[in-house]
Amino acid sequence: MIWRVLLFAALVSVISFGKETSIRAEIVTQSESLEQINPKLSQAMSADAYYNRGNAKSESGDKQGAISDYNQAIRINPNYADAYYNRGLAKSQSGDKQGAISDYNQAIRINPNDATTYYNRGVAKSALGDNKGAISDYNQVIRINPNDADAYNNRGNAKSALGDRQAKMKPFLTFSFYWRRFPLRWLYGKSTITTG
Repeated sequence: MIWRVLLFAALVSVISFGKETSIRAEIVTQSESLEQINPKLSQAMSADAYYNRGNAKSESGDKQGAISDYNQAIRINPNYADAYYNRGLAKSQSGDKQGAISDYNQAIRINPNDATTYYNRGVAKSALGDNKGAISDYNQVIRINPNDADAYNNRGNAKSALGDRQAKMKPFLTFSFYWRRFPLRWLYGKSTITTG
């Protein structure tokens, strides 16, 4: 409990001196300093605290530090799908696509209806040359969220890489058809005015 109070005090002091751009870095530094002072604090930190600190480290560019904090969050809560997902993102951004896929697999095992995880796993698979696997993931994204234009586009690119040129054009033709028929529906989620 005391570490939360100290982190809040550090946050307030950083804001009051007008250093809003370094708030995340200051919080990370303060929480790491507190852990060094009191090693038991590390054991008492919740999975959410490690997860949030991992997010702050990732946003500040410290991918390895973020991965370490996500590891701690997962150690405390092995069913923390968001921690697996974010660790996968950090690994992917660090160049470890295979490690990212492994983490995305775990996140999907815990939450099989998260389209974003399937999408990013598809991106990682595509980067490794596994276009068939990527297509399968993009199909899952489209099944969960049929309005995800990026999934259609990436699926078309993956099919094209496999030699299916006709499939690459299909998403564009589909969206072109719907755009002409229901322009406001695509922009605003409504179909009050149609053109034909």
